Amino acid sequence: MESRQRLVRQGHAMNRRLAPLVLLAVLVLGHTRAGAEMRVFVTNEKSDDVTVIDAATRTVVGTIRVSKRPRGVAVSPDGRRVYVANSNSDSLSVIDAKSLAVLSTVPAGLDPEGMTFNRAGTALYVVNENELSVTVLDAASLTIRAKIAVGKEPETAVASPDGRWIAVSNETSDDIHLIAAASDTVVKQIPVPRNPRGMRFTADSRQLFVASEQAHVVSVINLAEMRVVKSVPTGGSRPVDVVLTPDGSRAYVSHGQSGDVRVLDTASLNVLAVIPVGPRTWWMALTSDGRFLYATVGRANEVAVIDIRSNTVVARIPCGTLPWGVAIADTP
Repeated sequence: MESRQRLVRQGHAMNRRLAPLVLLAVLVLGHTRAGAEMRVFVTNEKSDDVTVIDAATRTVVGTIRVSKRPRGVAVSPDGRRVYVANSNSDSLSVIDAKSLAVLSTVPAGLDPEGMTFNRAGTALYVVNENELSVTVLDAASLTIRAKIAVGKEPETAVASPDGRWIAVSNETSDDIHLIAAASDTVVKQIPVPRNPRGMRFTADSRQLFVASEQAHVVSVINLAEMRVVKSVPTGGSRPVDVVLTPDGSRAYVSHGQSGDVRVLDTASLNVLAVIPVGPRTWWMALTSDGRFLYATVGRANEVAVIDIRSNTVVARIPCGTLPWGVAIADTP
């Protein structure tokens, strides 16, 4: 009897020791698909190609020739396709994320730049800078299903996690156009500080963080009130993009002129850290595990990898000429 009780006690103790390990495994595997390979796709607007990086080894695994002046880049929700906006060719290139083959090239309006999928992954919203509009493509057929008029010199688009909104930044009219995804109609124009570019919604879709390049500030839009509730200088010069950590506690803001990424507390917008990166630090993407931030460094022809635990650059990877956009795919 004592022997049996001792074995039961040992079994309970072992379960307690294994439980944290099992939980850790669940958390890690939950960030990426089982068996998926994390790949980083960087558009190079002067060499007309896309650099592909294996995130595990941080080595270049391919260079894909596309059309003229590739800029915006987006990944399909299933990680199988990568979409590249060719600004000077008025087209969109579709790339197989595994084989790295260009599958097709389709019209995407005049001067396409930034883009985003809706939450369902059924539509792709492509911003057309010289057309003052957004082209909405059916994700399956890649046919144009709608044109939405927006502000002057639209730059990029982001989708809210709750699926309700597509936000478009307009550099010259200094506003954000808020599109209702259900109807593809503009429901609000929200004035923001001068030259808005990169944006990110919070995970609860209640706030939108906006980087305004010529105003040198980051602003916070309250979606319930549909207005800017806070604007604070970053201390850097020409902020371009903003990325939020998975827990929403920090905002990483890239700066083209001061060549750094600044870490802000999202509640106060106080600067917590300054990370030197390089000249023309522009667009950024966070890995699905929330560990590493990839930032394009245009004048250095490279992408910098930032460890967000230490807020340091841990790698620099050569790309093509004048890298612009970056997106990360968990490729099955």
